Amino acid sequence: MVVKIIKKSITCQAYNIILDKSMSIWIFFKLIGSLALLMYGMKTMSESLQKMAGSQLRHVLQAMTTNRFTGMLTGSLVTASVQSSTATTVMTVSFVNAGLLTLAQAISVIMGANIGTTFTAWIMSAGFSFNITDFVWPAFFIAIILIYAKKRKSIGDFLFGISFMFLGLGTLKQTGIDMNLAHNQAVLDFFQSFDPNSYITTIVFLIIGGIMTMCVQSSAAIMAITMILCSSGVLPIYQGIALVMGENIGTTVTSNIAALTANTQARRAAFAHMFFNVFGVIWIMCVFHPFVDGVCSLVGYDGTLLKSDPGFMANAAKLSVVLAAFHTCFNVANTSILIWFIPQIEKFVCRVIKSKKKDEEDEFRLHFISGGILETPELSVLEAQKEISYFAKRMQRMFGFVRELLTLKDEEAFKKLYKRIEKYENISDNMEIEIAKYLDNVSDSHLSPDTKASIRAMLREISELESIGDSCYNIGRTINRKHKSNEHFTEKQYENMHKMFELVEESLTHMNVLLKDGKESFSTDESFRTENNINSLRNEFKTQNINDVNNHLYNYAIGTMYMDVICECEKLGDYVINVVEARVGVRMKEEESNSL
Repeated sequence: MVVKIIKKSITCQAYNIILDKSMSIWIFFKLIGSLALLMYGMKTMSESLQKMAGSQLRHVLQAMTTNRFTGMLTGSLVTASVQSSTATTVMTVSFVNAGLLTLAQAISVIMGANIGTTFTAWIMSAGFSFNITDFVWPAFFIAIILIYAKKRKSIGDFLFGISFMFLGLGTLKQTGIDMNLAHNQAVLDFFQSFDPNSYITTIVFLIIGGIMTMCVQSSAAIMAITMILCSSGVLPIYQGIALVMGENIGTTVTSNIAALTANTQARRAAFAHMFFNVFGVIWIMCVFHPFVDGVCSLVGYDGTLLKSDPGFMANAAKLSVVLAAFHTCFNVANTSILIWFIPQIEKFVCRVIKSKKKDEEDEFRLHFISGGILETPELSVLEAQKEISYFAKRMQRMFGFVRELLTLKDEEAFKKLYKRIEKYENISDNMEIEIAKYLDNVSDSHLSPDTKASIRAMLREISELESIGDSCYNIGRTINRKHKSNEHFTEKQYENMHKMFELVEESLTHMNVLLKDGKESFSTDESFRTENNINSLRNEFKTQNINDVNNHLYNYAIGTMYMDVICECEKLGDYVINVVEARVGVRMKEEESNSL
């Protein structure tokens, strides 16, 4: 009988152990699942907000950065609006690359973005303060109706995103309660092994926060975990705030790693972001305990209460608010100090990250499309537009080489320039492919109708620009063929080709003005008038060439090469008009009929 009781007791103990392990595994998966839900919700919400805002965000950012204070305010408002400091930083870098913002203005916007991103912590704090999940189910229902309504799809996506975020927060909060960390002796012993008043402890948790943020790639997720640990009474507030400071540094390390393959200005902007947060952490460490105590007093949190005290639970519920308040106070105080030293920060950043040696113009390199730093589809369009503008400048430079090739007499100089034209033809092919790939990746995301239309137009533009490169190369090959044949153009033919070249150069100049300054300040009349002149000149020279060959002024072979150059120039002019048409969004025939 005793043996049976012992066996039964052992069986029950084994069952309880297995049950406890399975529950632990279930709670673990629930924890990481709720974190994934939180991160997905924030991503969806941010993307839908940017989609709804569209190009207005770019206009606001460009218009409201007249000085360091308006730049800071703009960065704060834009980041709070789109819930993504990354999006604001990407926009800022885009404008610096494009020459629309100075690096100093960009630094002020990044400072503002750090303040704006603290709004996320307040949203999460609200999720921990009361049961927010009760409100998400009606929001899901409304969201699906809006999504199927199509016209309101962006609003539906936003509601879905914020609902997923709050559902993730609610589940995360409940999982923290289910874990019962406050009564887990092993966890308690681990955190109690650290002296809360020691600076070494603060530094250790700061490093842990930074490493965790780099691994998870989301400061919001680590903030949520910190709030769980603090609210459950396991993690003292000083260590929790040290984790928050580490998150601030960790998120800037990520952006700096991403910017390694980007251009100099992008790396400087990313480094300025890191400098801002590292400097803030250094001076906060000097006044750490008084600063944290001040924030606690501001919120009304009493850190001296023990678990046995009657108001302990109500006091502990304020910990998520303390973390959010510290995050805001830290960034506001840091900005208040550093905003006066933006010129000095700019000099320091430029001294640390020096400009690369000027790349040879004949080497293929994208200047504005940055590998790894752009993650916001709506804002990536600006980078592509600037890259296309640079593409067009290169094609005009290539045409300049062709004009020079026609007049070169020196054999070595001729061969060298012809090889340069061949290299530019390869560059044009590569630029078309790389920009098209970039636009294809951008188009895979959820985009507004206007942005989709812009991408379609840009794909047409790069195709036509590549055709301009082909035409330049064809003209160069014809001149090279003439050079090898020892045939010579007549003075009249040279004169006619130079006239045609002048008109094509004028056409290319108009196109580059449009791509650089935008269609708002551009009139298509000059472009279409130049195109008509090119067509008329081609027809005149074609008729004249037949007569000259018949009159034996030159032989048929040289006449054929001469007309190859003239006709290729006319084709080039057509490609230029196609680029203009794609950018301004009008049909050529309509413009021609209006000008007649």
